[in-house]
Amino acid sequence: MCHYHKFFKNDMQMYLNIRALSLSIAAFVLLASSLRPSAYSKEAGKELSPGERFHHETSLTWRGVIGDIFRSKPKKPPQYKNYPGSKIIKLPKPAYHGITLEESIEKRRSVRNYSGKLITLSQLSQLLFSAQGITGKLYDQPLRTAPSAGALYPIEIYVIANNVEGLPSGIYHYAVLNHSLELVKSGDFRKEITAAGLEQEMLGDADVTFVLSAIFDRIRHKYGERGFRYAYIEAGHISQNIYLQAVSLGLGSVSVGAFLDEEINKLIGIDGRTEAVIYLHAVGTL
Repeated sequence: MCHYHKFFKNDMQMYLNIRALSLSIAAFVLLASSLRPSAYSKEAGKELSPGERFHHETSLTWRGVIGDIFRSKPKKPPQYKNYPGSKIIKLPKPAYHGITLEESIEKRRSVRNYSGKLITLSQLSQLLFSAQGITGKLYDQPLRTAPSAGALYPIEIYVIANNVEGLPSGIYHYAVLNHSLELVKSGDFRKEITAAGLEQEMLGDADVTFVLSAIFDRIRHKYGERGFRYAYIEAGHISQNIYLQAVSLGLGSVSVGAFLDEEINKLIGIDGRTEAVIYLHAVGTL
């Protein structure tokens, strides 16, 4: 018994020594970083704009990295959002053929004028798969077409369907796990999306407008306030996938960052805080 007690005592002492060393290193880093003036402190007294303040408050420093270890973070929300009881539209399986990636990159342009012809459900399926479809697994964690910090995937995609063959007009949520659509609202919302998009007519003229929202706590629970940046970056990755897939399908598309946030959030039924719209992407036939 004394033999095991001796080893336990030694192990415990080693743990305490390592912890004390880690705290000492952390304290040293905090002290050193506090002595180094930041770019913002050089202009002390100057009031930062909201954009400057956001950039400053989400910047990484050693002091911030160490401090983040001890700072409380929000709880992780569910990885997948669903609308129980809603009408579900199963999407066709995605295809794996088209023009080469190099051709899509060369031909990619922002297109704001559309023919008004219907896009097919298969084309919509392909666009959604390219945006956020599951392409494999790593340690039982489903991985998607667009990169995500920590594979945490904070982005949700809603589809405002205006002109899709075989799909009634309405607002749908893309259920990633089942590659299907969940009906959120029925009806024609072309006027509403155009008005909320500062009267940019292509949002209502498009066959579909994708609405990208972020559930920020999915990524903040690990990365803290820096997670906001990662969510915006990820929306850009997704939008580029939509662009390139649209080119491959012979469609036109354009991403839109100028819109009335509160109006779009209300339109798709989210609170604008725990989940908020951060990007729009219109797609239509040529």
